[in-house]
Amino acid sequence: MSKRIPLISLFVLLGLLAVPTPVSGQGLLPYTLQLDSEELEEQGLNLAQDAVQLVRFQQYDLALPRAELATQLAPKRYQTWFILGTLYVQNKELDKGLVALKRALSLEPNESGILFSLGSAYFQKGEYAKAVSELETGLKLKPDVPEALFDLGNAHYQLKQYPKAVSAYEKAVAEEKNFWPAINNIGLVRYEQGDVNGAIEKWEAAISIDEEAAEPQLAVAVALYAQGEREKAIVMGAAALRLDSRYADLDFLKENLWGERLLAETQKFLAIPRIEAVIP
Repeated sequence: MSKRIPLISLFVLLGLLAVPTPVSGQGLLPYTLQLDSEELEEQGLNLAQDAVQLVRFQQYDLALPRAELATQLAPKRYQTWFILGTLYVQNKELDKGLVALKRALSLEPNESGILFSLGSAYFQKGEYAKAVSELETGLKLKPDVPEALFDLGNAHYQLKQYPKAVSAYEKAVAEEKNFWPAINNIGLVRYEQGDVNGAIEKWEAAISIDEEAAEPQLAVAVALYAQGEREKAIVMGAAALRLDSRYADLDFLKENLWGERLLAETQKFLAIPRIEAVIP
């Protein structure tokens, strides 16, 4: 599970569109003009819903123009700006995403999902303190979202606020016991703190949840190799890289929050001829 992209699922946006369409009311505008405005807004919401459905099939290129048009047709509905902003963040157009998400928040200040998406955008920009602020504000409104707690842990981790990071990860696991990436990241924290055995324990717990998870398997292999258990480490590391060869890329590992201590040992491990032989 990559930690470089927002973990707040776009699918939750489907629920945001389950809102009643505008109804006619008293006003000064002629009825026909008001009806046209309401029809445009309804079309905007429908387009936004289409955009989210396209995301289900990872058709982001088709989803984004629909979301952009939706904000033009329904500019006073926070849902359209929220969806557009989240899609921009997903597409790594972070500045555009922040503008759209802030517009959504101005229309609905108490929607936790907007704050979570803002936190994710700031995290990707490397503005970790701002990410923490947005995520914590969102969690005050909705405290039981494991993905948001995970993102909060990651932001604290990048700020080297290790106790706060572990606390957030543990809360994420308390909400979802099989959320292995949070357990895995506690291992990353432990390793950076010099607690190698504590790190291995967490990585092995993550593996027990998902035997196909390459990341904790490679992490254990690197740690074991550094401790001198070389044959076991090489066998395990080779198996991990066969599962997912992306983890042979140090930049990818850094993006997935591997710290300096672990990266230094991993660089040595990846240079072993038997490990190099399994890397495509």
